Amino acid sequence: MEKRVTFKGWFLPLCLIAPQVFISAVFFFYPAGQAVWQSLFIPDPFGLSSQFVGLGNFEYLLGDPYYRASFLTTAVFSTLVTLASMIPALFLAVMADRLVKSAGTYRTLLIWPYAVAPAIAGVLWMFMFNTRVGVVSWYLGQLGYDWNHVLNGAEAMGLVVAASAWGRISYNFLFFFAALQAVPRSIIEAAAIDGARFWRRFFTIVLPLLSPTTFFLLVVNIVYAFFETFGVIHTITAGGPQQSTTILVYKVFSDGFVSQDLGSSAAQSVILLVVVGLLTVLQFKYIEKRVHY
Repeated sequence: MEKRVTFKGWFLPLCLIAPQVFISAVFFFYPAGQAVWQSLFIPDPFGLSSQFVGLGNFEYLLGDPYYRASFLTTAVFSTLVTLASMIPALFLAVMADRLVKSAGTYRTLLIWPYAVAPAIAGVLWMFMFNTRVGVVSWYLGQLGYDWNHVLNGAEAMGLVVAASAWGRISYNFLFFFAALQAVPRSIIEAAAIDGARFWRRFFTIVLPLLSPTTFFLLVVNIVYAFFETFGVIHTITAGGPQQSTTILVYKVFSDGFVSQDLGSSAAQSVILLVVVGLLTVLQFKYIEKRVHY
């Protein structure tokens, strides 16, 4: 029988939700409101004066070919990062779930990269693929491949995707492994008795049972690719070459803090917020229908 908690008055429930409401108001709603307000103006770089332009910043952005190109770059980047972090994490979780000896050591080693900050991960990958002193680029040169992500946009995109997905694999691994541990062993054993091999059991039984975890990680990883990969891109490519790795969140930074176009930067942050919100709504509306709880 389900037991419900009831409150006699309104004061205690208000006290319980007040800290979360306060944090959301100070760190989300107020900055979001400020961004919407500033997007309607063109301030000077010193903040001494501003000119009201209404939706002029948005009209300028939608007519800018470089800004429209950053949408495609962001779509490609976020898709690659999501796939490159979730698929290996699922494979590693399946392998860890099958281990009997040294399983604890194996899981601990896989979790370590998650402790590395994105900016530090970017520096590590930048040194490994440095065109002059990088170890990986030197070995590629010995194999006859001239690696140069400073000039090649495709190589730069591949490098920032790999660096962004590397630390995220550990995060996804934790959730996939916990979900695998919760799969009833009796169902798997019954399928094995019926003659189903390992991979058939995985795709027909285990994978559908992992759909709630997979859906959660899909949403979280897309949001991660949109926002939290700034440090990786800034340390490795700084949006280059020729803006081939300039995603939306990095363009907000470059236009606002480098070019000092604060009005355009505020408008971009509003558009980015709307885009991520719409993506999340679409995922819950269409993809969640395929999730079996």
